[in-house]
Amino acid sequence: MTDVAIGIDFGTTNSSVARADPISGVALATFPMAGELTAAYRSLLYLEQIRQQNKILIQPWTGPEGIEHYLQAEQKGRLIQSMKSFLSSRSLQTTDVFGKRRTLEALIACILSDLREKAERQFATSVTRAVVGRPVHFVGAETEEDDQYAQQRLEKAFHLAGFESVNFEMEPVAAAHYYESTLDRDELILIGDFGGGTSDFSLLRVGPGIRRRGRSAKDLLRNAGIGLAGDAFDAKLIRHIVAPALGAGTEIRSMNKILPVPNWVYFKLERWHHLSFLRTKEVMNMLNGVKAQAFHPEKIGALIDLIEEDLGYQLHRAIQNTKCDLSNQETAQFTFTGGAVDLNAVVHRCDFESWISEELVQIETCVDGLLKSSGVDGRDVDTVFLTGGTSFVPAVRRIFDARFGRERIRTGHEFTSVAMGLALKAASAGAAGGKLRRTR
Repeated sequence: MTDVAIGIDFGTTNSSVARADPISGVALATFPMAGELTAAYRSLLYLEQIRQQNKILIQPWTGPEGIEHYLQAEQKGRLIQSMKSFLSSRSLQTTDVFGKRRTLEALIACILSDLREKAERQFATSVTRAVVGRPVHFVGAETEEDDQYAQQRLEKAFHLAGFESVNFEMEPVAAAHYYESTLDRDELILIGDFGGGTSDFSLLRVGPGIRRRGRSAKDLLRNAGIGLAGDAFDAKLIRHIVAPALGAGTEIRSMNKILPVPNWVYFKLERWHHLSFLRTKEVMNMLNGVKAQAFHPEKIGALIDLIEEDLGYQLHRAIQNTKCDLSNQETAQFTFTGGAVDLNAVVHRCDFESWISEELVQIETCVDGLLKSSGVDGRDVDTVFLTGGTSFVPAVRRIFDARFGRERIRTGHEFTSVAMGLALKAASAGAAGGKLRRTR
């Protein structure tokens, strides 16, 4: 087997792997999921304890296989999701997994190792070198040092997963490489890459003429990004639809005083990838105490059941379905059934857009700031290329329609364009005969 140009987009929610070569072009790795093949590999890890030869071992599964094992398990193990969101956190170094401490980098490496092995089998080549995407700003990063710290942790995870050489490229720039491959003329483009945890934007010049003369630093005018996207929109749906049915905003009677139910649990619930961290003895004891004093004990009981049964994935899937429906129609039916929780609600798009209004303003401010700092008038931008799941949200689309005109908006391969662009970047660097440059 020989090395080829590999691009890996390790995302908050989904990951993808692409290969590029001059003969067959760009190809995506695919993975079995529910009897079909998908190029979007869920960035999750499921761990179970199994008995083998009188020993208790921890068995990991990742991606679609992790989902299937989790859903089939009668006794739920540990489901860990959205680990990319924690990379900038210096306070989260390890987590308890069945009584043993595991580093975040080691847990992420389980996913990356599985991705690497599956890609090797499909592409019939060794996968030890890759160009890897990174957001302009990682979730939770407040300084350049935070971003560098997060990138270093991600790089360590790749090395733990068996990669010998990893080079980073900004995710929106990678999407630009993909879009550029479709052009027959040079353009000034704005890339909007919306992931699960970040929204990133790049303003740059691309096209066949740029490639022929060779790229220069001046071709990339500016990057900008914020640490919110799809997960933040999901959180608002949970806050307004799910949390009230689980006791948020209700009260308890404690020592002749009327007190609110502790709200920090519901903040964790909004970030559905935090739900598994609530499955501790201390939290369960606290919630059972709250239930005994609650005016609505049935709601607290449903919350306890949701946590104990570790139903974060199912809840997220129901929220995602509702959000997708709202992208195509004015109203959507939210339905979630699991354990003691049985929720049904009609959600109106206008209400959803009011709930995410602060996030929309932050996206608008980021885009306007990018144009201003680069000295570019929106009328001079030839094309806006939007990628990522949140780019489907109508309120997000309207931000770009209003500034650039609907006729200049382009989309395509919303979940895989970054990986394909990363592979093209790897191929172009290899063709130039030079070492891949790591982009900070």
